[in-house]
Amino acid sequence: MDNAFTVDVHVRYNDLDTYNHVNNAVYATYLEEARVAYVDEVLEMGVEDFSFVIANLELSFERPVEMTDELSVAVETTALGRSSATMAYELRDGGERVATGETTLVFVDPEEKRPAEIPPSVREDIVAFEGLEE
Repeated sequence: MDNAFTVDVHVRYNDLDTYNHVNNAVYATYLEEARVAYVDEVLEMGVEDFSFVIANLELSFERPVEMTDELSVAVETTALGRSSATMAYELRDGGERVATGETTLVFVDPEEKRPAEIPPSVREDIVAFEGLEE
């Protein structure tokens, strides 16, 4: 993920568990922060206009994250389906990978509340940014 879209994420005191490590549930929030920034900067749209639900979330932990760590989250779209997109994530402290994740997003028609095709403009922007082949 050397050329992936990357954002810095700050560890907050309330992210910590009783062992002074980031609680495992908080990692999903870190992925969300990266995904929202990706939508904002790569797709140049507000997340409120990006109609999707998370259908699947996977996390793998490599070492605990602590308050003093300087986290960044790299994110890239790795696959596009008709109505879904897969995004891969890498959480790093400096250059060290501390966790990985993956989400499957399903686009939804906001009125019908049913799966819908990825809008052509969104698909084009992702393909162009990621260099994906269709």
